[in-house]
Amino acid sequence: HTKHHIYIYATIQLWQFSSIHSQRGYKDQKQFALQMISHSSSDINECETIPEACKGEMKCFNHYGGYLCLPRSASVIPAHDPPNQIPPGLDNQPSEPYNPCPAGYEPQGDSCVDVDECERDEHDCQPSQDCINTEGSFTCQCPGGYRKVGTECIDIDECRYRYCQHRCVNVPGSFSCQCEPGFQLAGNNRSCIDVDECNMGAPCSQRCYNTYGTFLCRCEQGYELGPDGFACKDIDECSYSSYLCQYQCVNEPGKFSCICPEGYQLLGTRLCQDINECETGTHQCADGQTCVNIHGGHQCVDTNRCQEPYVQVSDNRCVCPVTKPGCRDLPFSIVHRYMSITSERSVPSDIFQIQATSVYPGAYNTFRIRSGDDNGDFYIRQINNISAMLVLARAVNGPKEYVLDLEMVSVNPLMSYQTSSALRLTVYVGPYAF
Repeated sequence: HTKHHIYIYATIQLWQFSSIHSQRGYKDQKQFALQMISHSSSDINECETIPEACKGEMKCFNHYGGYLCLPRSASVIPAHDPPNQIPPGLDNQPSEPYNPCPAGYEPQGDSCVDVDECERDEHDCQPSQDCINTEGSFTCQCPGGYRKVGTECIDIDECRYRYCQHRCVNVPGSFSCQCEPGFQLAGNNRSCIDVDECNMGAPCSQRCYNTYGTFLCRCEQGYELGPDGFACKDIDECSYSSYLCQYQCVNEPGKFSCICPEGYQLLGTRLCQDINECETGTHQCADGQTCVNIHGGHQCVDTNRCQEPYVQVSDNRCVCPVTKPGCRDLPFSIVHRYMSITSERSVPSDIFQIQATSVYPGAYNTFRIRSGDDNGDFYIRQINNISAMLVLARAVNGPKEYVLDLEMVSVNPLMSYQTSSALRLTVYVGPYAF
């Protein structure tokens, strides 16, 4: 045994150590009180000089000539020197006051009260831990979002547990949920609900349709969606086809319309119909003139168109009296007629039928174009002895005017008699194919 002894006082038992130079560990859960007797020589504090002098949950307590590893709940209380055992030269050494209370408590009047080690900063919790005071002691806890591994607090990766419907972002001590574009967090901050972009100012220029997670832009009739998927641009329907309108197509925002040239009016939505100025009274024909309607306009012709040596006998009919020498080689009568045809008419095309108004017994009738067809645009097809058809032989374009003398020659061989009559047909070719 060494010169000095160490006494450990507990609430229930007392142990005596025989050697002060050895390290002893105690893991008893009871509270201990340590009474040490000092020596006159200078002591070395092994708890400061030896790295990790005590392992695990043990706490290092220095004493003269050695150190002890005791539970963290133990405390060292210098006891009053026993009688006749105070070493020489140490009688004036200061010592802590005697604490009759268990460890973790301190006297207050006649009772023992708990010591708040957390408030007094008398704990050994890590900076990342929270100190929680308990009766007679304290505990070290990790804050929310962390778990304790050994003596350290490690962040919990909550994203591993799939708390979020779409995307999870782990942050120290917590996590946050994020939604894909077109969604927003619900009230529980975990689920994602669809965003109605159409009610939140979607950039659609015309129609907006909300769909799950996104939206669609659509255009009104007559518009098409632009490359950006938002703006609507007008469709130029007129550029797609030349058959939309009979005459001319006019593009308008979101639609198109058809127009007709002067002298025509729209029939339905796309066809053009000639305006009969002679019936509507919009012509400017003077007295002594007759209004003749043609495609796209009208003509004012003299009521009396008979020229010498012809004389007028009725409306549109002139005769050449046989008493006049100049009538010998001319048709006996001329009847004036007027007609109008369109341009680009398909050929051959029957355009006018000639009919004899009087027939002599035994007479043979032939029909011919007497004048006006210098280019051979027409020909006569005889139907029978009293009628024939004027045929358009070649396609013609207007505006153009023909004055054709269509002659019927009557021959009676028994009576050696020959006569002729003519129909003066004015043909107006309109400027369009309608």
